Formats: sequence, C-alpha cells, structure tokens
Amino acid sequence: MFWKFDLHTSSHLEALLDKEDVTLIELMDEEDVLQECKAQNRRLLLFVCQDQCMQDLVHMITTEPPTGVEEIMRFKYPNIACELLTCDVGVINDKLGNEEPLLETLYAFLEQPSPLNPLLASFFSKTIGNLITRKTEQVISFLRRKEGFLSLVLKHIDTSAMMDVLLRLISCVEPPPLRLETLIWLNEEKLAQRLIELIHPGRDEERQSNASQTLCDIIRLSRDQANQLQEISQPDPLLTVLESQECVEQLLQNMFSAESTESCIINGIQVILTLLEIRRPGFERSYTVNSSILLAIQPHLIHFHQLLLEPPKRNPMLTSLGVLEEPLGNTRLHVARLVASLLYTSSASHAVVAQELCRLNTMDLLLDLFFKYTWNNFLHLQVELCVAAILRPCAHEMRLQPGLGSQEKSSPHPDPSQDQTLIETPSEPSLFQHCHLVQRILEAWEENDKIQSEGGMRRGYMGHLTRIANTVVHNLEKGPVHTQISSLITELPEDYRGRWETFVDQTLSETNRKNTIDLVKTHTCSSTANTAVFETCSKERIQPFDDDEEDIWEEKEIKFAAQTKSPCVWSVCVARKAPLVASDSSSSSSSDSGEEEGKTESSTNETVTKETITTGAGKETIRLTVDAKNERAVFSR
Repeated sequence: MFWKFDLHTSSHLEALLDKEDVTLIELMDEEDVLQECKAQNRRLLLFVCQDQCMQDLVHMITTEPPTGVEEIMRFKYPNIACELLTCDVGVINDKLGNEEPLLETLYAFLEQPSPLNPLLASFFSKTIGNLITRKTEQVISFLRRKEGFLSLVLKHIDTSAMMDVLLRLISCVEPPPLRLETLIWLNEEKLAQRLIELIHPGRDEERQSNASQTLCDIIRLSRDQANQLQEISQPDPLLTVLESQECVEQLLQNMFSAESTESCIINGIQVILTLLEIRRPGFERSYTVNSSILLAIQPHLIHFHQLLLEPPKRNPMLTSLGVLEEPLGNTRLHVARLVASLLYTSSASHAVVAQELCRLNTMDLLLDLFFKYTWNNFLHLQVELCVAAILRPCAHEMRLQPGLGSQEKSSPHPDPSQDQTLIETPSEPSLFQHCHLVQRILEAWEENDKIQSEGGMRRGYMGHLTRIANTVVHNLEKGPVHTQISSLITELPEDYRGRWETFVDQTLSETNRKNTIDLVKTHTCSSTANTAVFETCSKERIQPFDDDEEDIWEEKEIKFAAQTKSPCVWSVCVARKAPLVASDSSSSSSSDSGEEEGKTESSTNETVTKETITTGAGKETIRLTVDAKNERAVFSR
C-alpha cells in the first residue's frame, strides 16, 4: 500500500529545455509540447517566442516541405507548427500579431503561384484567422496596407481555405465600429462584385462553386449579425450591394450569357435562393426580401422557364428501377426550387413575379415534370411547395425546405387579392383552369389504383399528391379565398366535378383515415420522436467534466423540452391544422430503448396512443392524441 510517487520528477521536455543546444525540432518531437504550451509552461514559451523560432514556425506552415519522404512525415512539422501558432496563448498571439517581419513571412504565402497546396493553405487560413480574432486591430491595419491583398485571396479562391479568410474578416472582427470599418474597406475593394464576376462560364467550376458559397455565407452572416450594428446607423455595405438590383442583374447576365454552362446556372441560383431566404431553420429572426431582387429576377423568368423545357443534355442514368433515358438533372431541380422560393417570397407588392410565372405557364410545366418523373421525390417536394404557396395560408405551415424559409410573423389576414394571382387571373391561365390541377389529381390517383390492382408498384409521388389534394380541400373549406376556389371547382366539367366530390368524400377521406391509423399503430413517427427524446436526454444527462462538486451520474428528474414533442407533430403534417396525412417517404420503426404499451383509446373522432420511453431516470410516457375531425395531433406527457 506504500506506493511511492516522485511528483517533482522533471519531464523529458524539461530536460530538453535544460540543454544549451536544444532545437525547435527536438521540442516539436515531444508528444506533450502542445499541451505544455497551453498550460503556459513559462520556459517553453520563452523558447518558442524567440525571433528565430517564430520565423521557423511561420516558415513551416507557408513553405512546401521537402519531397522524397513519406507524405505523413512531410507535413508532420507544419501541422505541429500550425497548432502551436494557433493554440491561443497570449504571448504567442502577441509575438505573431505585433511583429511585422513575422506577418510579412505569413503574408508571402499568398504571393505564391497557383495552385496553392491545400493543406498549407488550411494552415495559413487557420493562423491568419486566429490573428484576425485575437489581434484584430494590428492584423486589419496590416492587411489594409497591402494593396493587392483581396486580389491575391480571390486569385486563390479555388482553394477552399481562402473562403475562410474572407469570412473571418466579415464575422470575427470586433468591436462593431471596427467591423463596420472593415466591411466598408471590403466594399470599397468591390468584394461582392468581384465574387459575382467569378460566377461566369469562363471560370473553372471549382472557382465558381467557391465564389458562390462565399457569397451565400456573406449574405447569411451579414443578416445574422445585423443586430450587432444596431447602435450604428449605417447598414451593412456588403449586404446592401448584394441585395441591389444592379448586382443581381449582373449575376443573372453571367448565368444566361451566350456560353452559359450548367455549373454557372446552378451556382448562380444558389446565390439567388440565399437572397430570397426569409428565414433559416434554427434561427428565430425572419427577414424581408428586398424588392430590388425580385425586380432584377422578373425579366429573366423566361430564361428559367426555358431551362425547364430544354435543360443541359445529360447522359442516360442507371437506377434501381431501370435506365432513365432523360434524367431530370440538377438544373431543373434548382429551377423548381427557385420557383417555389419566388412564390413564397412574393407578396402584393411583388405580384409582377407571380403574374409573369402565370403568363409563362411555369406551374403547368412543373406539374408535367411532377408526373413524368415518378420517383424523383426531390422534385415532388418542390412542386408540392409551389401549390401550397399558391393556395395560402397553408404555405405558412409547410415551409420546411432549406433555402425557402418562412416568415416569422405572417399576417393573420392574408391579402386575398395577392392569392388570386395564380388561382384565378381573368386573362391568364390559372392553377385550376389551365393547369387542370383537379383533373390531374383524379387521373393520377386512378392510374395508380389500376397499377397497384395489377400488382404493380405504388407511384412514388402518391404521398406528395395526397398532401396536395388535402391542401386543396383545406383551402376549399377554410382558406381566405375559399369562395374563389369553390367557384372554380363548380366550373369543372360535370364528370370531373362528380368524381372530385366522390374522391374527397370517400377515397381521400379513407386514405387520411388509414394514414392516421398507420401513424398510431405502427408509430411511423417514432423514429423522429425517439431520436429527439434521446438527444434531449443526452443533453440533460451528459454534463462537462469540469464541476468536481456535482455527481454527473446521480439520478435526476429528466425534463423534456418542448422541441422533443414537436418533430413528430410536424412529420405527420398536422401542425397548426395542417392536413392529417403521413408522408410517402416516412417509414415505420420502433425504439430499441422504449417499451410500447400497445394500447389505443378511440372514440368517434379521436384516437389516442401512448408510448413509454425508458430513460435513466425512469419511464416517461408520451401520449399522442389524434383528432381526425379537427385534423389535429397533440402530444402530452
């Protein structure tokens, strides 16, 4: 029992520091050198911060290592050097940020010819990024004195690490007044315009893609950080330029130039979709789309429509269901996303966009593609969102797709005149009259029934078609323009009108009933719900190991946050009175950690199921009440 410990024995690192001729490489070979730096080992930091040592470290991360050795060994020391330079120790930050010769050596990396070594570029980006955060004033002042800085970064934008350098300048500069100064400087250097110039058919695809991603990140970062500049009257200059009509027009001109390419079109659409974002998933704040963006897009809608008709040629694709001779393609999918986004962001003041889409019969074309590409659920979702956007207010309940967003505060009384733009426009085709939405639903449903009765597979769009049908019925009964929709249904040919009434009363009603029963009995949403519950439990149970006074394994009461109940509610499309149907893509699963009671309580219009989840603190019973009559699902504990 009398073990002996020599707690004062010097480590091998200390022994090395005692040597008069110790080298930096010898110290870097020690496994604990980084930990000792972070632990503020005074002797080690004094050695590392010597002028020659710091120059050697910066040289390692900016110079191609010698060839002829194993790849993993070539970059061993550059990697350790980067970790030492970015370990966020004050004396290292001060030395690197305050010494101009060191900054010059670091900056020289940008002056190398393309292409840059991507690994070294990541070391450079991480190091300069750390300095922008920790030694902001010194580094920003140094970079602003470099006349060609931005040109060099954009020259190397095909290396993704250069995107990080730009985003650091936009998101990591504090305090707000200095951040605004930096943004003004970047705007004077025409950063936004120069990035848009890179989304051009004449540029290589990697450069276009990185420029597009950088623009998207700038837009989102600028919007997310707008509240940090509330005390400053001047708006974000980069965002102002990117939202301007001139800037969007330039992007569109590049996309639809004579030598236009699929890469240019897709990367351009990504930027436009970001500009049209009203709200991003996980963010409470909502945004208003600048009307100048829509004004710039409107003249080019005909070009987007043409892409749906004549997309870039693609080779036949082998799928699990056979060879697809004419794949839908990424271009048409992105155009469908754009149309859905435009319909969601359109308002009474932007009705010109909806009217132009109506004139072009774009919705009719999208419905053609919906039924043609039977198994492309990515497309089916976008078309469903388009229909929902036209038949507001259901659209406010279905904004799930990233890039489409949702308004945080929608008007409690939507403007009917706005909604009629695509539902019923006297001189233009309409969703019901020209697109024949009701007829398409009936014919597709009957065709699917016939195929299944003959032993064939259920059509891949049936889940989305069910939700589209429910959206029509919901708005026919309760929507703000239900009178107009009712009138249009009445004007249908007698045969279709009778078939529609029978379909709604019998077929659709029975489908909804079956989906509700399947939802309760087979727990189609249990996978989503239980995953959320598990994640919440994990967050509650797993605590940082930095509190010696608390036993993290002690049994405690688990309190479930509200969000653990919501995923399942949404996945059955019954949130906020949405139609009660199950998704076509949903699948049944049971929780391995849960114990199902398997009991349901039912009445005429209400079905109840319970599921008991076993946690470390005991059992938690989640109760799902489905009110079929009022199309609601409610979770309780």
